[in-house]
Amino acid sequence: MKSIGFLSFGHWNPSPHSATRSASDVLLQSIDLAVAAEEVGADGAYFRVHHFAQQLASPFPLLAAVGARTSRIEIGTGVIDMRYENPLYMAEDAGAADLISGERLQLGISRGSPEQVVDGYRYFGYEPAPGQDHADLAREHTARFLEVIQGEGFARPNPRPMFPNPPGLLRLEPHSPTLRERIWWGAGTRATAEWTAEQGMNLMSSTLLTEDTGVPFHELQAEQIERFRKTWADTGHGWTPRVSVSRSIFPIVSDLDRAYFGREGRGSDQVGMIDGGIARFGKTYAGEPDRLVAELAADEAIAAADTLLLTIPNQLGVDYCAHVLETIVRDVAPALGWR
Repeated sequence: MKSIGFLSFGHWNPSPHSATRSASDVLLQSIDLAVAAEEVGADGAYFRVHHFAQQLASPFPLLAAVGARTSRIEIGTGVIDMRYENPLYMAEDAGAADLISGERLQLGISRGSPEQVVDGYRYFGYEPAPGQDHADLAREHTARFLEVIQGEGFARPNPRPMFPNPPGLLRLEPHSPTLRERIWWGAGTRATAEWTAEQGMNLMSSTLLTEDTGVPFHELQAEQIERFRKTWADTGHGWTPRVSVSRSIFPIVSDLDRAYFGREGRGSDQVGMIDGGIARFGKTYAGEPDRLVAELAADEAIAAADTLLLTIPNQLGVDYCAHVLETIVRDVAPALGWR
């Protein structure tokens, strides 16, 4: 394991028990948490994207702001729902955010998760082509996005432009020359992981898989990672990909930790339904640091991945989430081979 970051879903709720009661609270605290994460030694700040919900949505203003306030940590998404995206406008936003951050963007994209509204992407003006479904729409947008961030010219210049043009066809600006190798796909199955490798994207695997073979979650996820890497090797890309997994991990070192998460460590994997199909959900890890080290050392997917994303309870506030991150990087991660 080489890298540890946090993954925030960016929830807000007007409840007096929530530290994030508005969208403004979440956005500003997300920036502060990224700064705090860098200060305690974590490697990354990642943000979930959900539309039509009291959660973080359009990510690029936030990513740019985090990039301007930090200097070292990776800044990413986990994940952007490509059904909703204009690939060319997204390429401009991504290029700008990446350059502001000094090329630290790690952009996780995918088909997305179950939605708050029916076919929400249609409200954004996107429809699958005849004979296609919403997954095809996401992959079509993705293919176009990956194409244009390569930086090749494709647009015919105006013969009488406002400003002089360089020779040849024009590309989108601003262009980040290294961004293409920092695109990740959020894969929910073993087959999708293989497709991800074929497309030349890094693999982002979450705390659930939309299939179940009867084995523990971490074993199924480890198989997914193995199949991704084999396909990558067979495809022959000229660079080494990265793999991330997400986990809910809460060290208990205080009475407050015990009050919040003392009962969570007794759980196990769960099998449920998502979008009408079976899914396996990973367990929450909670306990004293030495116990967590023993349990996490037996997690085959964490051992196989190079990046671990820690889901954080953002509604508990910046200080508490920073405390969780600091405890993990200080008392748990070194024993698992981090750095």
